[in-house]
Amino acid sequence: MAQQALTVTLADILVAQQRLVGGLLETPVLRSAELDTLAGAELFFKCEQQQMTGSFKARGALNAVLSLTEAEARRGVATHSSGNHGAALAWAAAKRGIPAHIVVPENAAAVKKCNIGQHGAEIIECESTLPAREAALAAVVARTGANFIPPYDDSRIIAGQGTAGLELMAAVPDLDDIVTPVGGGGLLAGTLLAVADGPQVYGAEPVMADDAYRSFTSGVRVLSHTPKTMADGLRTTLGALNFEIIQSRCAGILLVSEAEIAAAMQLIWAELQQVVEPSSAVTLAAVLRYPEQFNNRRIGLILTGGNCDSSV
Repeated sequence: MAQQALTVTLADILVAQQRLVGGLLETPVLRSAELDTLAGAELFFKCEQQQMTGSFKARGALNAVLSLTEAEARRGVATHSSGNHGAALAWAAAKRGIPAHIVVPENAAAVKKCNIGQHGAEIIECESTLPAREAALAAVVARTGANFIPPYDDSRIIAGQGTAGLELMAAVPDLDDIVTPVGGGGLLAGTLLAVADGPQVYGAEPVMADDAYRSFTSGVRVLSHTPKTMADGLRTTLGALNFEIIQSRCAGILLVSEAEIAAAMQLIWAELQQVVEPSSAVTLAAVLRYPEQFNNRRIGLILTGGNCDSSV
């Protein structure tokens, strides 16, 4: 399936920032004296769980949809997604008034399926394997002629996600570090490009879904991967372009346990009064797990989404 050339720069992120003006929320940055004390650092939480559709994915999806020509837009858009990207793309397509077709694995969280459906997209369920998702997507594109908008390995997506980093640095201009979750790597790659020569940027990842860590430390992108983490948004492997950017610019990938993720979710709820999904909580979990890395530093943490079932 043909895709656009995978190139992206800081200039593309600045263009995306202008393109998205008025279409998205500028999410708040929250503080907690209690969490600062616990971490031994100054923490600044960028609350993307308050973004449209409940996650940062709205940034990349809307940037991609608004980048389509009129002729392309008339054909609509399609993707495969376990949740947040699918909902974001469905919302962005509805905003432009074009059709969206979302392939969803049958084991996707119910709350995320609901989030996709409420924006009027066609939902196509399939088995929860990557080959099944790709086959179902190919059939949808062949049937509809829709434009495939990848979840993360796409220059338009990376540029859109990078705008969260720009906003964070504008709100807190003297950060020492930024920590983002890493799944497919679109947000981490976009943040790395957005900061240029600014703060050090780390990715945070579950031990039970450690493909980014293994890829980063070995220099070879891991493609065979069987994640078993509660952080469903981080179960995918790194995209090719994202890996290239992360490998050359990232300060490191920090691993956290399932228990640490759960504890961080509870702390964010108790001290910030914010409901976040497990994928968001890996950032705080990482800062707390590695005090020698972050002691007495000013740290931006991007909370990526809040779409989780109540059972979590």
